[in-house]
Parts: sequence; structure tokens; C-alpha cells
Amino acid sequence: MVEMSLLEETKFLLRRYRITPKKRLGQNFMVNPSIFQLMADYACVTENDTVLDIGAGMGFLTKFLSKKCKKVLAVEFDAKLVKTLREQLKAHQNVEIIEGNVLKVPIPQFNKVVSIPPYNISSQLLPWLFNKKFECAVMLLQKEFAHRLVAPIGSEEYGWLAVITYYNAEVELLDEVSNWMFYPQPEVDSIILRLKPKKPHPFMVKDEKLLQKITQFLFNRRNRKAKNVMMSFIKSAGFLTTDKAKNILESFPFIDKRVRELAPEDFGELANAFTV
Repeated sequence: MVEMSLLEETKFLLRRYRITPKKRLGQNFMVNPSIFQLMADYACVTENDTVLDIGAGMGFLTKFLSKKCKKVLAVEFDAKLVKTLREQLKAHQNVEIIEGNVLKVPIPQFNKVVSIPPYNISSQLLPWLFNKKFECAVMLLQKEFAHRLVAPIGSEEYGWLAVITYYNAEVELLDEVSNWMFYPQPEVDSIILRLKPKKPHPFMVKDEKLLQKITQFLFNRRNRKAKNVMMSFIKSAGFLTTDKAKNILESFPFIDKRVRELAPEDFGELANAFTV
């Protein structure tokens, strides 16, 4: 019997389980198996690891990882794909299939992430991941999104994600992956990146949730002066009088810069100054 290619197997399983890939859920399936080995190598996966696979799809990456590590936590949102996973992976005793939104369902402890997550959750997934304890994460993400994580200060791509990522993790952009390696093909190319938590953080923050909140608020008005946007934030938060807020803000030498010109450390100083 001639072995099916991953593309042929993907099409076969889609027909068998009557699945139509949903663009809104970012359902594009990797059909180049060499990518799985590459990602596992970058994560240095060993038989002692518990690996998180977000958006397990039909289980091709999950199955590959299960042969290399102690346990795989395969998370999948789509109920039809979960049914496919359960049937395709029933012989793999070290795979735990978790149905639901990874951002909302309980996830057991893991130490590594090797994943091709849906692109539509990327901006929510990163902050979620930074709140977990892990050694490294190797993920395949949209190329444009990945470059935003390492964007230099003042650039068009520089935003709240670059600030939060700089605070939390070392980022390495590794191999570019063309869209033809997926079925169906997305409109964009992708890139493999590796994240490793920064220990210690590059600067001190009293309240990490407030740092993210302030940073997101300010970057919604990225071309305005930081002082004016912070005054708007303080008014909306309602925890200080206008005069007291002005006095605090005037003490920062960078406060007359545009938001896009602030360094990550500047956002940290602002968050610390207004931590209740």
C-alpha cells in the first residue's frame, strides 16, 4: 500500500469527517512534515517534557510530538476536529486531548510549547502564555505578527505587544515558512519563532496587569503626546485627581514624547507610578 502524503491525508480526513476548514477560526493545516521535526529540534524536546500543542487540528504535530516526549496536551476548539483527534490518536496513551478555547479552559502544567496556533488568537495568546511557567515556546506564527513582537521603538510595527514581549521574553525569529505548506493556503507567509522567559525581567513592574492596560490604552493613540494620553487614562480610571496626576506626570522626562517614541522601560515607570 502506497503511503499517503500529508496533503492527501488531510483532504481524506476532511472528507471523512465532513469538515470544511473555517477561515474565521484560522483553520489552515500544515502539510509539510519536515516542519514538525524542525520545531521539535528548536524546542529541544526530550522524553522528560510535557508539551502544549495549541490548535491541534487533525493531530499530525501532536502525533509526532507524542513519540518524542513524556506527554502532549493537545488543545482544540472545534468539536468536529476534537472527534477526529480522539479517533486518530486513540493509540497514543501519552496524549491528553483538551476541548475548548485555550485562553479559557483549565490547562495542566507543561514545560514547553510546540504549536501552530490559529492566527486569529495570536495577540491574546502571547499575554496568556507570559502568565504561565514554561521553559521555551516554539510556535509558527504569521510573519507580519512575529515581526511586530521585535519591532524597534518608533517604527510603524512598534506597539503594545512589542513592549509586553520585551518585558517577558527573549524572541528569536528562525525559519520562514511559505503559505504553500498549508492546506488550505493562507494568504500570508509564516515564521517559526522561539520564546524563552526573561529571568529576571529587564525592569521592575509592581503590577503587570496595569502595565498591559496602560500600554494598550496609550498605543490606541500612538501619535499623540504621552502626557495627554495618560491624562485621558487617569480620568477614565478615576483613581487620582487631575492636579495630582499632572504633578506625577511632570516628573517624567519622557512625558512630552509621542507614545510611539517611548521605550518599554518608560511604560514600566508609568505603570509603577500609578499602581495603587
